[in-house]
Amino acid sequence: MRGKTGSYQKLLRTCLAVVGGNIFLAFGIAAFVIPQGIIMGGATGIGIVLSRHIPLETATIVLILNLLALVLGGVVLGKQFLLTTVASSMLYPLFLGIVQRIPGIDALTDSMMLSALFGGGIVGISLGLVMRVGASTGGMDVVNLVLHKCLHLPVSVLVYITDIFILGAQALTADPEQILYGIVMLVVETIVLDKVMLLGQSQIQIFAISTEYDAIRKGILKELQAGATMVCIETGLTNRQQRGVLCIIPPRKLYAAQELIHSIDPNAFLTVTQIKEVRGQGFTTDRKFRSIE
Repeated sequence: MRGKTGSYQKLLRTCLAVVGGNIFLAFGIAAFVIPQGIIMGGATGIGIVLSRHIPLETATIVLILNLLALVLGGVVLGKQFLLTTVASSMLYPLFLGIVQRIPGIDALTDSMMLSALFGGGIVGISLGLVMRVGASTGGMDVVNLVLHKCLHLPVSVLVYITDIFILGAQALTADPEQILYGIVMLVVETIVLDKVMLLGQSQIQIFAISTEYDAIRKGILKELQAGATMVCIETGLTNRQQRGVLCIIPPRKLYAAQELIHSIDPNAFLTVTQIKEVRGQGFTTDRKFRSIE
C-alpha cells in the first residue's frame, strides 16, 4: 500500500512539474522573447524564423515541428521514448498559443535588457522543473538524441551544433542588439537551469583529521544528528596510521559542526566542500536510528 502511495505521489509530482514547467515556458517566450525578437535556440527558435516567412503563428509552427520530431523519435528511438516525450511536445505549443492571446502579454516591457534577463530566467526555471523529473520539452531535444544514436557524438556537442545553426539563421535577419541580448539570455538561462536542477539537493561535506577522531564521530552523531564515515588515513609528516571523519550536512549546520569539532580539538584539520547532490539514507530515504557506540 505504501509503495502504491509513493508511486502515485511521484506521478503527481511529475505531472505538476511537466504542466507547470510548460506553462511557465510559454509565458516567458510569449511575454519577453517573441515581442523583442530576441534570438534563441531549439524548436521555438526555428518557429520564430519560419513565422516571418510563413503565415502561421509561432505556436502552430512549433507544434508541427514537435510532432515531426516525435514521429522521428518514435521510429528511431522506440515507442517507450515516444510515450515519455509526447506530453511536453503537445502541451508547450498549446500553452504558447493560449498565452499569446492574453491581452497585453507582449507589452509588459519595452526594455530589451529586461526581456533578456526575465526571459532567460523564466526559460531556465521552466526547463529545470521539467528536467528535474526526467522529462523533456521535446522538439530539438528529440532531434539531438536521434543524431546521437546515428552519429555517436556526445549529446552536449550536438546541442551546441544545432543551436548554432538555429541562432545563425535568426542572426541573418536580426538586429545586432537582438543577437547580443540573445547571448545574454542564453547565459542567464544556463545559470538558472543549473541552479534549479540542483535546488534543494546541495549539501556540505566536512572532512576532519584529528587524533580525537572518535570523540568527533560521537559528537557528530549525537549532537548534530548527522551521519559520519570513518576513513583510514596516514599522516604525511609522522607516517602515523589514524582515521579521518567524513560527514555530509545541510549548509545550515556548517557553523555548528565547525564549532563542535574545534571544541573537541582546536588543532583539528578541516576541509569544507560543497556537494551538488546527495542520495541515500538520511537524505533521499529515511534515516535508520541505532544506538551510538
